[in-house]
Amino acid sequence: MPAHVPTSPQQRVLEASAVVPADGAVTGWGALAWQNVQWMDGCDADGAELPVTILTPGSQARAQAGIEVSKERLVPRTRQVVDGMVLTDPCRSVAFEVRRAATPLAAVRWLDLAAASDLISLAEMTAYAETLSGWTGIDHLRYAIALADENVWSPPETDLRLTFRVRMGIAGVVSNRPVFDLDGRHIGTPDVLDLERGVVAEYDGALHLAGKQRAKDLRREGAFRRVGLEYVTMVAADRRDPADFIRRAHEARARARRTPAADRQWTIVPPRWWTPTHTVELRRSLADWQRERYLRQHAG
Repeated sequence: MPAHVPTSPQQRVLEASAVVPADGAVTGWGALAWQNVQWMDGCDADGAELPVTILTPGSQARAQAGIEVSKERLVPRTRQVVDGMVLTDPCRSVAFEVRRAATPLAAVRWLDLAAASDLISLAEMTAYAETLSGWTGIDHLRYAIALADENVWSPPETDLRLTFRVRMGIAGVVSNRPVFDLDGRHIGTPDVLDLERGVVAEYDGALHLAGKQRAKDLRREGAFRRVGLEYVTMVAADRRDPADFIRRAHEARARARRTPAADRQWTIVPPRWWTPTHTVELRRSLADWQRERYLRQHAG
């Protein structure tokens, strides 16, 4: 492709694959993007393109524009062929990015997004981490696994959850868990739920400022409040500087403290008719028709 023509992440991976030696493989974000993991756009937090990484432990391949070469060990069993492309397996690919992530948030985000596509589970990543004793960045991987969640639906939700977990020190928070009233009616599925205090936290991007969506959001907030849940919203500016959001979240938690747990009118225990999908294992066990419906609900 001419240099001035924008290319998709998959096209960039395809072009990089031309220099993969016989004993090598594409790894990292490139391997994940080739397998259509959502949000793997091959860019860093500032929008700059990341190089596609080629593992070449036994060859003299050299880095070039858009391609990074790693000489890390490559166990043969971690190589696989997907649609004609030689890749490292999902655990190896995710671990590669997590171990060298610039920040804890970035490390957790790799895990969250890969798990959201059901490519890896946290149990699988935990088992894989046990095989990497002494590898560079293994402590980062273990730390990130402890903070990751298998049910994130968008990258900003990772930022939102980790604001509670890391910056505020609140452990009992979950992502996208359906909330029901005591009669088993589904109230809503908040981006993040503080289970200890009963606080719903939502991320509102630009889409939520539109008229119809804003009206829907207000009805949703009212439904949560009617069963005694407090409510706090994160906006784009809070991702850059979360200080004001943290203040609002602490205020919401202080208000929620006034409601004893025994008096709560909500639960995350689903009724018998509900099909839970909040873990990778649960989603992998869905029947084909259930998975098609799940994917339609979360498309885009």
